[in-house]
Order: sequence, then C-alpha cells, then structure tokens
Amino acid sequence: MISSDHVRIVEVGARDGLQNEKTLLPATVKIELIDRLSDTGLQTIEATSFVSPQWVPQLADAAEVFGGIRKKPGVSYPVLVPNMQGYQRALAAGATDVAVFTAASEAFNRRNINASIDESIERFAPVLERARADGVGVRGYVSTVLGCPYQGDVAISDVVRVARRLHQMGCHEISLGDTIGVGTPAKARAMLRAVAGEVPMAALAVHFHDTYGQALANILACLEEGVRVIDSAVSGTGGCPYAKGATGNVASEDVVYMLHGMGLETGVDLDLLINTGAWLATQLHKETASRVTRARTAAA
Repeated sequence: MISSDHVRIVEVGARDGLQNEKTLLPATVKIELIDRLSDTGLQTIEATSFVSPQWVPQLADAAEVFGGIRKKPGVSYPVLVPNMQGYQRALAAGATDVAVFTAASEAFNRRNINASIDESIERFAPVLERARADGVGVRGYVSTVLGCPYQGDVAISDVVRVARRLHQMGCHEISLGDTIGVGTPAKARAMLRAVAGEVPMAALAVHFHDTYGQALANILACLEEGVRVIDSAVSGTGGCPYAKGATGNVASEDVVYMLHGMGLETGVDLDLLINTGAWLATQLHKETASRVTRARTAAA
C-alpha cells in the first residue's frame, strides 16, 4: 500500500551516470550539470567520486567539480569514497555527505575491486568510524542485489546480510542496486521485503538499471512495499563497465513523470529536469535515454 505521498529522488547522473559514459566531459560542464539539477528542486544530488583517477578517469576532477558547484541551501551533495584516502580528499574539498559501496555478490566484488565482501567492508570501516566523529553522513550502496554478471543469481540472504551490516555500522541509508538491470517486479518486491525485515524501510532506497526495460515496473513494486527513496540518473546516463550489455540508470525524467502521474510528490520541476536531460545528451553526443524527453521533444 502506498501511504506517504512524498518520494525523494537521489539524482546520481553526475557520478554513477557520468563515470560510465565514454565521452569525457570537462569540469565546467559537470559543474553546470549539477547547478542545473539544483534548480530543478532535487533534494539530493550525488556530485562526484573521490576514487583513483586510474579507476575512473571521468571523475579525476572531483575536487575541482565539487569546489565549483553552487551549493543550494536544503540540497545535499554526497560524494562516493572507496577508502580513508578518498574520504580525506572529499573532506578537504568540503564534502559533508559521503557514500561507500560494496556488492551482495562475492564474484562481483572479486572482479570489481579484488576483494571479498567482508574485505571490502573492512576497507571502509575506518571511514564510517571517522565520519561518525566528524558528523558526516554516510550512505551505503549494495550492488548486484538481483543478479550478477559473473555468478548469476544472488541469494536474497546475502543481500540482507550485507545491507544489515552496513546499517549496523552507521550508514543512515542503504541503496539497493540492480547493477545489471536483470530484476523483475516480483523479485524486486521479495528482495526489498526481506531487507526491510532487518533494516527499517525508511532507511532503504532502490537503484535500478533499465537493461531489460523493467526499471519503472520494479520501482512501482517497491513503492507498493513502502520504499520512498529512489535513485535515478538524468537522461538515463550510465551503465556498468563490468556487466556486458548493462545499460544506464533509469532516467530521472521518466521516474518523476510516473510518480507525478500517480499523485505522488517529489518537489521536482519536471520541465526543468527534461531540459537538463536534453542538454546533457547533447554534451554527451548521444540520444537521451529518457522516454519522456523523447516524447516531449517529438511533441514540440
């Protein structure tokens, strides 16, 4: 049942989206993107990632971008950090919210960051301890919650175990990610319901990629279970470099259109969001992945 009528969108296009785009954008364009997103009414905009430039060349300018964006009152600009070194760089740049990441799949963690799930969590345990002392909020990402490109199915019990541990360690919000976009509504619902048995629903978010065209249906199923935080990326940017055929995140424009059509509130100006997505697509020299933007553009 859908009771609360407000849904918070966590816009991940400037980080999770751009980091997997082939076209390298200059810092000035990334800054303009985030500033445009700030004007749409979004409350949470993931700004960048303080990881090694060797890992993610697209985000090598993290400090410049974070220092250049216009911080709008009431909007949070979390950044991704993989370890203490990344955390220290983020704090030096002025970040007050960070995110850490791991996977529910052992095989994915091994191939992605050359560590087991437990080892990956131990790597950022000092970050959580330090963040608590610094008064910095920490979000936790759990990827491959509905499938892995290397091991196939992922046991729901593994997803629950990882999400519960991150929450116990101090992550105020846990984002459950279908990294390769293979999930379907019944599986998404069952996964969320199981995790919500151990972690409060209010502390959970969902993060769907749209590889098989199931993202909106999966989101609807999770909304019906009670989730009220949704990750999405303007213009449907992104993908997964470790998963063959995995397309981008579900487009923020499409999510907001669906939510508003259901009578749910987001605080987001859909027209401004559509304009921003269309602008970003031209910067990336590709067609937008947003069905809503395509339809609005065609109608115009």
